[in-house]
Amino acid sequence: MSEAELKKFPQHVFGHAFTTLKCESPTYLPWLEKRLKGSGVLILTRRIGDLWELHPSFDIVVNCSGLGSRQLAGDSKIFPVRGQVLRVQAPWVKHFIREGSGLTYIYPGISNVILGGTRQKGDWNLSPDAEISRDIFSRCCALEPSLHGACDIREKVGLRPFRPGLRLQTELLAQDGRRLPVVHHYGHGSGGISVHWGTALEAASLVGECVRALRTPSSKSKL
Repeated sequence: MSEAELKKFPQHVFGHAFTTLKCESPTYLPWLEKRLKGSGVLILTRRIGDLWELHPSFDIVVNCSGLGSRQLAGDSKIFPVRGQVLRVQAPWVKHFIREGSGLTYIYPGISNVILGGTRQKGDWNLSPDAEISRDIFSRCCALEPSLHGACDIREKVGLRPFRPGLRLQTELLAQDGRRLPVVHHYGHGSGGISVHWGTALEAASLVGECVRALRTPSSKSKL
């Protein structure tokens, strides 16, 4: 950042300015779903407690259950990283602002501005904490004083499915003579939107390998 730009942040001695894009999940995910349905994909909603419940209805399973993989895949390495943010109306805020630690940030969007945040490892609590909200608002106002005039302040809490190392691999489950190929694809943490397209292509490649193996005459001996 230039000296003129840094004058807006007197508590900091250096910074970076750049142009980027922001992907808003509330709009993006419905668009993805519509795209899938348009290509003939059937979407079913169903609660399961075991991956074997999907067999024999499905030959291959892609496990994208996130934190649910603790139960479905027996993976104790995945855990929640609690994030609490504020959604406010402040349409005059047009630029992203993020402090070096990444815990304090201001992200303007189409319909509101996101103020954050927290990164609480192992915390499953989905209820907003009023004290944390006050701290978030105070930190963000220190970066952008005009936020004192923000209105319609709403609290939001989410659990990021974090794992020390994204799990992107094929596992062959076997039970009572049955076999079920499972492609695991979870553990993205807070970086899911950033890397999702690339990891989805990798997962699709693994599914392709499973399909080819099932179609091979000797697949029973291989799987």
